[in-house]
Amino acid sequence: MPESDMSVWSGRNDVPTEGPDAGRWHQHVQFLSPGCEPGTVILGFCCDEGVIRNQGRPGASAGPDDLRRSLANLAWHQTGPAYDAGNVRCRDGDLESAQVQLSEAVADAITSGHHPIILGGGHETAWGTYLGVAAAHPGKQIGIINIDAHFDLRSSPQPHSGTPFAQMAAHGTAAGRPFRYLCLGVAEPANTPALFARAHDLGTVWNTDLEILHMSRADLIRVVDEFAAACDVLYLSLDLDVLESAVMPAVSAPAIRGLPLATVLAILDAVTAQPKLAAADVVEFNPSFDQDRRGARVAAGLVWHIARNWRAAPGFTA
Repeated sequence: MPESDMSVWSGRNDVPTEGPDAGRWHQHVQFLSPGCEPGTVILGFCCDEGVIRNQGRPGASAGPDDLRRSLANLAWHQTGPAYDAGNVRCRDGDLESAQVQLSEAVADAITSGHHPIILGGGHETAWGTYLGVAAAHPGKQIGIINIDAHFDLRSSPQPHSGTPFAQMAAHGTAAGRPFRYLCLGVAEPANTPALFARAHDLGTVWNTDLEILHMSRADLIRVVDEFAAACDVLYLSLDLDVLESAVMPAVSAPAIRGLPLATVLAILDAVTAQPKLAAADVVEFNPSFDQDRRGARVAAGLVWHIARNWRAAPGFTA
């Protein structure tokens, strides 16, 4: 079972002097329990194992609680409830068991009518999130939207933070469904020709970081809308290393160029406007390399943005 520590939800209190509309996240987030009214669910995946296996910089296992602390003090603009479902922890390097545990928690949240936002952890988080979406929507065509500098379609005998979307491709093939994968922000210097060839062979749709810099908001909406039209359910993954390293230094693999924060927010607006969205994760935040908590504030703001703008599914207001 996920572990919960609600003490991370603390911060400034302006309600006594400014009234009930002066609340912040820490004053509204509740512990998730069975039978809760549908709302936004925050779930952590405390894991470094995938990054370690991928020869990256460990430290993202501390990301979920650090992000909660930054999110806690942000202004409350939700109109529906928000819950904390605790943390799934990877113990003794057993990544595969942790991913199964994560998938079960994600599936439970979705089938209970919630909007789960998973805080990684490395990008190995994505495999667990995806399995949860698949379990909650059996037989459905899942569209995967990854905002990322990397395809993460690596081939490896041992799964890691660079393999989750290759694992999803294999999962879809085994189920007799096409692999629907949109990757936005791909950096050529960070992906070998072999990875571009594999993405092409798998039918991946992508735009590089340089292409996106020349796209309008209308262009971004069109790309997302056209992709979503061929899918029953959407899963969003945001790898923070897609951002400019000056904005987001606290990741395993900082970007050489990266996308501006405003551009990433525009993409998130396009995705969260889709009523097919079932789950989202925000991954690779590594507090060990944060400078003046700059990365934590940016990452928490992105989580806030997803939660605030996620279009309500039938029967759920948020």
